[in-house]
Amino acid sequence: MDWINRYIDEPLLSGAARTLRVWHVYAAQHPEHLEPVWNLLALSLLAIASRYNFSGQPLVLSLAALLMLALPSIWKLASSARAGRSGYDARRYKTLRARAISKREAEWSLRMTVLFASAGLPFVARIDDPIGSAFMAGACIWFVLIAPVKFYLEAAEPPAPDEGDRTRQGILQFG
Repeated sequence: MDWINRYIDEPLLSGAARTLRVWHVYAAQHPEHLEPVWNLLALSLLAIASRYNFSGQPLVLSLAALLMLALPSIWKLASSARAGRSGYDARRYKTLRARAISKREAEWSLRMTVLFASAGLPFVARIDDPIGSAFMAGACIWFVLIAPVKFYLEAAEPPAPDEGDRTRQGILQFG
């Protein structure tokens, strides 16, 4: 267990923390916006891939499924922009840090299960129908791109707030 923790879990947690820090510094966005933006980016790539691989009813079905998967992320970004939440301050940082510490301690086995399942899932799923096989491949790609990222971003150390000193202007503005 110590080997898994030292060589797999800790490097992924530190990579997620670095990613959150880079997101916060360069995009000047709240760290909680990274996960829904990543989800929408991955779903957009899958929509582009389905456009090139499907036509007719399978294309409509796959785009509808991708849209349904995107709705929670769209809702999260839209509700945070509409609510006009205050910026990322020390109080919000303490809240996120406490939540990350509890998730890091309590959900270790769940993170490992999701990580190993996402590594093995593409090799397990086999379907003879070509369209069904393509849908299953897309579902595997979605799971591999989204599930481990979500768990590790939630358990990672959030970046420290910048206390209102914006030395760099963000390139993305969500609200």
